[in-house]
Amino acid sequence: MKFTKMQALGNNYVYVSLFETKLPDVSLPELSTIVSDVRRGIGSDGLILIQDSRVADVGMRIFNADGSEAESCGNGLRCVAKYVYEHRLVHTSVFSIETKAGVVEAQVHVRPDGTVKQVTVDMGDAKFGVDSIRYTGSHAVGGDDVVVHVDDTELRGTVVNVGNPHFVTLVDRVDDKYVEQMGPRIESHPDFPDRINAEFVSVINRSEIDFRVYERGSGVTFACGTGACAGVAALARKGLVDNRVTVHLLGGDLDIELREDGHILMTGEAVTVAEGTFMWPTAEPAFLPL
Repeated sequence: MKFTKMQALGNNYVYVSLFETKLPDVSLPELSTIVSDVRRGIGSDGLILIQDSRVADVGMRIFNADGSEAESCGNGLRCVAKYVYEHRLVHTSVFSIETKAGVVEAQVHVRPDGTVKQVTVDMGDAKFGVDSIRYTGSHAVGGDDVVVHVDDTELRGTVVNVGNPHFVTLVDRVDDKYVEQMGPRIESHPDFPDRINAEFVSVINRSEIDFRVYERGSGVTFACGTGACAGVAALARKGLVDNRVTVHLLGGDLDIELREDGHILMTGEAVTVAEGTFMWPTAEPAFLPL
């Protein structure tokens, strides 16, 4: 199976173009878990398929490292845009990509040598509150916020849907250990039967925020594009930031702009790491006894 490994701010996936290769005869969740395994596979945050679409210029499907399928992925969208432009699967700098969450528009920013340095994606508008996701709890506290009970701790967060679900918690200072401890408890909390992405954000000033994430199905990652959009949208709705914000993620910075029509523009890098051929593992042992 031919593949390309790409990353955007450290959020790395294995990309497989169905225009150019065939998949092994195995379920897609199993394929994703195998290729994502850093010891026995390629190592990644998941698997992204690039495919044909009846409603857009190209389509994509996203599978997390645990095999679950995601509706959308901001960093993945930028990498798909870079891939399809550089591989001449599209022929203009602005084109559409279909995800499970719907169709978005991408614009590639091209260097003089024809390679893509950055990509801007119109992520559409954000939807807020428990009506925007599947929620079975009883702890809505008014507006768009809910309270999640984790042992003796109450965590208040804003529920945002930008194609996939997010729980955005405002903190005084982003703490990685806190994210590692509380992130998985939020992600798999019974109030969210479909699980949820957990974001932790702190405001530096009206045009800058710090951001950390525990992604649904992948754990702590270096970046989450949809999460950055959700975080800025939640803070802007509370009047804490302006309509254009630099988001400082563990893997680097994203530029998020909230347009007057409610659409969210996300701009950031997309990088090719490696290309190769993945050999499907056999049942034979790696080392034979002497």
